[in-house]
Amino acid sequence: MHIGIAGNIGSGKTTLTTLLARHYGWTPKFESVTYNPYLEDYYADIKRWSFALEMYFLQQRLHDVLEISKSKEVVIQDRTLFEGVNIFVANNYAQGNLSERDYNTYMDTYNVMMSVVSLPDLLIYLKSSIPHLVAQIQKRGRDYEQSISIEYLSGLNERYEQWIASYQGKLIEIDADNLDFLNRPEDFALITDRIDAELYGLF
Repeated sequence: MHIGIAGNIGSGKTTLTTLLARHYGWTPKFESVTYNPYLEDYYADIKRWSFALEMYFLQQRLHDVLEISKSKEVVIQDRTLFEGVNIFVANNYAQGNLSERDYNTYMDTYNVMMSVVSLPDLLIYLKSSIPHLVAQIQKRGRDYEQSISIEYLSGLNERYEQWIASYQGKLIEIDADNLDFLNRPEDFALITDRIDAELYGLF
């Protein structure tokens, strides 16, 4: 089984992935952020490095999806392949950070991949406001994230809302602004109750 965690930068995906993996005994699959060779360059010059970064993420996420599809375990994934194209690539293209030529090359590659890729069995979306995202980004203190603009985050948020509104798979939407699932057990229980109901018909 494949569980996906979706949400904007700073929404708490990695934290929730870790907590749910521990709670259910699922196998976590984390996004390749810390060793992405383009990430710091990207945040320093988004237009120059958008295509290289997105293509790197695309091939990494394809590897992850193919590995997950072969696994007999329940795998919970921090950010999915579908967010790459529907959120980040679409946003960079709309903001002029990707040329039409680079965008078309990316989409051609993505569409070929879709012949071997399925939606997650369950997608959990962490919905967050811009002030909440900014506070979390500042709190975790990654140097390369401190230059992320409000405009960039807002563009991503708008595309997340559009994508989720038309999403065709099994979905749980969580308001991350009003929950502290790391420090408040009762908040975490609200999430696991919804997962139990969706996956196992409990409650």
